[in-house]
Amino acid sequence: MADTARFQAFDRLASLVAVVRHDGQFAFVNVALESVLGRPLHSLRQLSLQHYLQDTLDFEQALAGVRRNAFSHMRFDATLVHPELVEPMLVHVMLAQPEDPDEIVIEMVPIDLQVRLAREERQAGFGEANKELVRNLAHEIKNPLGGIRGAAQLLEMDIEDKGLREYTQVIIHEADRLQTLVDRLLAPHRHAHVVGAVNIHEVCERVRSLILAEFPQGLTIARDYDISLPDLHADRQQLIQAVLNIAHNAAQALSERIQAGDARITLRTRVARQVTIGKRRHKLALQLLIQDNGPGVPDAIKERVFFPLVSGRDGGTGLGLTLAQTFVQQHDGMIEVDSEPGRTEFHILIPLPS
Repeated sequence: MADTARFQAFDRLASLVAVVRHDGQFAFVNVALESVLGRPLHSLRQLSLQHYLQDTLDFEQALAGVRRNAFSHMRFDATLVHPELVEPMLVHVMLAQPEDPDEIVIEMVPIDLQVRLAREERQAGFGEANKELVRNLAHEIKNPLGGIRGAAQLLEMDIEDKGLREYTQVIIHEADRLQTLVDRLLAPHRHAHVVGAVNIHEVCERVRSLILAEFPQGLTIARDYDISLPDLHADRQQLIQAVLNIAHNAAQALSERIQAGDARITLRTRVARQVTIGKRRHKLALQLLIQDNGPGVPDAIKERVFFPLVSGRDGGTGLGLTLAQTFVQQHDGMIEVDSEPGRTEFHILIPLPS
């Protein structure tokens, strides 16, 4: 049996890595590739990578080039096929020759993973810039806001005409409304993590009771829990707020179906394995799905749905999903959305201790 200890570092990578001999036969596969192929290394040793490629021509030409030392590395796109895969997986293949001339290191990155990582990186960059902008803007608004409210109160004391006092009340009311908005903008940055053991199903049940208290008729909230999930080391209140913001948005989007009596939200928990979050590979992660049968996220804001002040609803502040994403990111997690008319799914992923 070949010594594979020197390749163990590949197990930490999110991409699919194989070390093959010059004929394409497996000498090593990392955990990510084992998971995709559904077989451990010892059962793959008698097989070659060609067995799992839809079109082997590019790969065989690459192997031939390495054998005759025509190049030290090469890239091309290929299609990975396997009975366990629902559909073929498009991958970007990178070949390199390590110190041992009889081995070739092959890294395969699923193209949809490349796209997702690029989107996450872009969103993270926009998110950080937006958070800094919002934080600075909130402070700039907060300072004169107290002065405006105080001046309106003083003015109201000197006005005898009740009709004119209504105008000062409008000023005070709107100043208070803006103050509430500013407080919500600053909320994620004011309070430190209060971490402890958190059962995600207690979080879901708390959110479920709050939503049903507000929408007691016409809305069903279904539960599909994996009770084997371990506790999270997390901030309970932040997680409640994050899940509540998403579920509350869903309930508000279901207004027409609530009136018709067939509105439905589903809370589903599962263990996700070998998950990549922000370029880091995690063996285990919590996956919380919040699904509704509403009209879906408008196409115009799909790519910006987590940005501050972006809302698809009249009267919405556009802060609920921003705060949810911020709270989840503070737990090294992420939120993804998949939406079409009649089905919207928010996926919360948070790493679990392995």
